[in-house]
Order: sequence, then structure tokens, then C-alpha cells
Amino acid sequence: MMNTLIDRFIPQLKEALQIGETASIRPHSKPIHNVYVAGLGGSGIGGNFVQEFVYDECKVPYNVGKGYNIPGWIGENTLAICSSYSGNTEETLEAFAQLKETGAKIVIVSSGGKLIEYANALDLDSIQVPCNWPSPRACLGYSLVQQLYILRKLDLISDTITSQIKSAINLLEFNQEEIQSDAKVLAKFLHNRTPVIYTTNRMEAVAVRFRQQINENAKQLCWHHVIPEMNHNELVGWTKEDHNLAVVYFRNKDDYKRNSVRIDINKDIIGKYTPNIIELWSMGANLVEKALYFVNLGDYTSFYLSELNKVDSIEIGVIDYLKSELGKVSN
Repeated sequence: MMNTLIDRFIPQLKEALQIGETASIRPHSKPIHNVYVAGLGGSGIGGNFVQEFVYDECKVPYNVGKGYNIPGWIGENTLAICSSYSGNTEETLEAFAQLKETGAKIVIVSSGGKLIEYANALDLDSIQVPCNWPSPRACLGYSLVQQLYILRKLDLISDTITSQIKSAINLLEFNQEEIQSDAKVLAKFLHNRTPVIYTTNRMEAVAVRFRQQINENAKQLCWHHVIPEMNHNELVGWTKEDHNLAVVYFRNKDDYKRNSVRIDINKDIIGKYTPNIIELWSMGANLVEKALYFVNLGDYTSFYLSELNKVDSIEIGVIDYLKSELGKVSN
């Protein structure tokens, strides 16, 4: 089932573009000075990608929150996007309740649930995405594309990045066979090992996404960090030989030169403690294309790894149990 959902990533991106083009987002009555996105898990990761995609262009700060409480700087000059595929995510609903009291312009991105009900009742702008997907983590395309269109329609970014989504679709379609083949190789490399995922700070969303997919689809632990920050702390932790660790570097030909040098030095240091190091080089002409290429590669890898681990890639019983137990506790 999960492989079928991953197969639909490209069609989903195409549909998301159509939804975004026809979405109606009204101007805010106040100048927008900052953007805040409330969302968690598969619904929240889209915000991380958008934050990186618009880093060089967005006219105001773009922040992502993944908890119950909103920051104190939110006010009437804030654009607040609540992203929850189900529309019933507990933490996002709590954040929404707080956002209503700030005077911020709130836009909902959801397939339904309480958030869409609130949007309709309070006459808030909303973008409703299809509700026939069984796993929110398989709906990244819907989430990130709608956030881009919200920014575009409010004149916070140009149409450059949405155009790059279109070119990324062409890239993925053209290289699909190679991507899936490479994913199988990567899954075998990671099998029976603990993945350690490294990339540069401009692509942390890729590393986070890959980590989350390994967690949920392959049912195993791993961790990630970014360069250069990890050179100031985690690198010192590499002191013991451990052949159960498998290091994955997500790399780009146009990474900042000093970061590229850092990665090469890191490999020499880490290579003393594990022989399992692999470098993955992106395809694409820009950050959007490169990131979505890595997303597609990582998603397939997590599925193939689930097969090697002999686990159900769809099942998330422990999360369902957590929500059930939380439901027994009053606020």
C-alpha cells in the first residue's frame, strides 16, 4: 500500500498545483510582517520545506511551530497557516484556538475535520485538499504546494518557486526508474544498521523527512544532523568504532564551498569508526528540484527498507495508542 502512495507523489504534485492555482486567498487588512505555520508530522514537514525554499526570496520571516503553544510575537501583522491533513490534529487545534485571539490572518490547509468546520463557520480562508489518502505522511505534495500558493497570492513571493515545482515534476518523471533502482540499493545498505543522516543546513528538511519516513515506514530508529552545526558538537561524539552505524550524506554540487570541504573532512574522521558511509548526489537545477528528488528517493528507500525489515509500512499502532490514551485525559 505505501509503495502505491509513493507512486502517486508525482500525480499529487500535479493536482496540488491545480488546487493552488484556483485557491482564493483574500488580502489581509494589515501589512504582513511575519508568517507562522502550525503543523506536525506529515502535515508539518511541508512547512520545513517551504521555509527553506523561500529563504532567499520571502519578504518576511517564515517560521514553523510544532507544538501546542504559539510564540508571543504573533499579532495582527502575522499570516498564520494551520496545516493538518485530517483537520483534527490535537496540537494544531490548540494552536488555532490561540491564533484566533491574536488578530492574525489565519489560512487553513486541510482535507476536512474540525479545522475546515472552523474555517467555514468563521469565514476564514482555507484550501481543502483531497481526503482519500490513508497516511498524512504521503501528502507532503499537497501541504508544501498550498503553502507556496498562499505566499504567492499574498505577494510575499513570486511565481518562481511554483514554476520550479513544475520542473521538478518533469525531473522525477524522467528519472523515475533510476530513482527506484537507487532506492533499492540504499535500502540494502541501511538494512540491519542504524542510519545517521547528514546534509547541509539549507537542506535539513530533506534529512528530517528521510528520518521520519524511516521511523514510520521502516519502523526503526535513526538520527540526523546538519553541517556546519554538527561540526561544533556531534562530530566530537565519534570516538568509538561501530559497524552497525551507516552514514548517509545528502550532497549537492552547488553546496556552499566551505560546507563541501567540511563534509570531506568529516568523512575522513567518521571513516575511522564505521566503514559504512554513502554519498547521495542530487539531481536538478535548483533547490526545489534537488530537494524533491531526494524526497522521492528517500520515500522509496523507506518502503524498500520496510520490506527488508518485514514490517507493515502503513501501520502506526503506537501513535494510535498514544492518541487513545491522550483522549482519556481532560485538558
